[in-house]
Amino acid sequence: MSSLTDRPAPVDDVREAEFVASAAGVDDPPPPVKGLPRLMRWVIPGNLGIFLLWGAIPSILLPQQIATQFGEDDKVRNLAVVATIGAFAAMLAQPLAGQISDRTRSRFGRRAPWMVLGALAGALALVGLALADTLVGVAIAWTLVQICFNFAQGPLSAVMPDRVPVARRGTFAALTGIGTMVGALGGQVVGSLFFDNVGAGYIVFAVVAVLGLGLFNLFNPDRPSTDLTPAPFRIGDFLRSFWVNPKQHPDFGWAFLGRLLLYTGYFTVTGYQLYLLQDYFDVDKPNDIIPLLGVISLVGILVATVISGPLSDRTGRRKPFVFASSVVTGLAMIVPWVWQDLTAWMVMTFVAGLGFGMFQSVDTALMSQVLPSAKSFAKDLGVVNIAATLPQTLAPAVAGGIVLVFGYAGLFPVGIVLSVLGALAVWPIKAVR
Repeated sequence: MSSLTDRPAPVDDVREAEFVASAAGVDDPPPPVKGLPRLMRWVIPGNLGIFLLWGAIPSILLPQQIATQFGEDDKVRNLAVVATIGAFAAMLAQPLAGQISDRTRSRFGRRAPWMVLGALAGALALVGLALADTLVGVAIAWTLVQICFNFAQGPLSAVMPDRVPVARRGTFAALTGIGTMVGALGGQVVGSLFFDNVGAGYIVFAVVAVLGLGLFNLFNPDRPSTDLTPAPFRIGDFLRSFWVNPKQHPDFGWAFLGRLLLYTGYFTVTGYQLYLLQDYFDVDKPNDIIPLLGVISLVGILVATVISGPLSDRTGRRKPFVFASSVVTGLAMIVPWVWQDLTAWMVMTFVAGLGFGMFQSVDTALMSQVLPSAKSFAKDLGVVNIAATLPQTLAPAVAGGIVLVFGYAGLFPVGIVLSVLGALAVWPIKAVR
């Protein structure tokens, strides 16, 4: 199939819908309803809405709530249990959300209804988390938060292959990376302000998420999907679609593996930042230092992001950037491993920020070019996002076990090895340079 640069633009919604349904992941989609520049401007606040809470809650507010309510002695074990259950739910929620949004037929489009509904339901779940006073209640509420906001995030991730030309995806991915990483790190900074009032923090982040996603969809409406004919639904096909065969789609398989390894290595270490500061670096008031760490990391991420995404578009190459980002992220973890000092953690935070910023700005564009089919963009991206959510499922349990057996220092060599292996997994990809 030729791209849009070689064929006239569709003249009505029916033909546009048919084109979207038949295009491949390497072809250009129809232009956005309100135009690409507007979409580019709003992708940062749209992602900020979700990732501010992802930055604040798992790394600061939730660990603090667990330690305060259920005791310091069992905090590592309790956090591992709650985080693992919630992340496992998130792992299943994103592909399911993608499946449902791919098949949604409404005058508001396929993606917008689920972004808005997911944000509203997630906000209610955060209220429940603020009110929970038992470990079971916290686990249930956090699981609901994960499910609801992943139902919003899955369709949001499909915006790029749905609406952005291939030649602009590096820049769009860079802007998305800015939104996600500024959100994640800004969430740590803002979250530290609620260190002594966790419940209020949950409410604030719920409001921000609803506003961010609501405004994104208000100013960037999707095309109506009422004329798009869905494929026949069969439960067996539905269940099998959660699996993308790496033999049939090897590039997708290698890209998935690379992301899985890097995220696992990264979250194995950073997922325990609060407890590392308290028990490994002996910081008396970690909430005072977390905002500074967030700024340090943000500087590294922004520098890498604003350079890597556009440069990737200009050179037409993705793999060297993803490879370098994984290596840099892994090697950064050597510093606090061999030098047990807060300064070492600051150095790692900046250098890992450079690596992770480069990764976020380019890997999303790479993944969009190895998707098996445009008929299932959101579902396939949901499978892709398992590579981000599965590490969060495994990391708390694995990291908790490592800490209990080897101490906090044992986290670093695991993170290093997994990150470097993630870099090596990129090179076998053939469809993307």
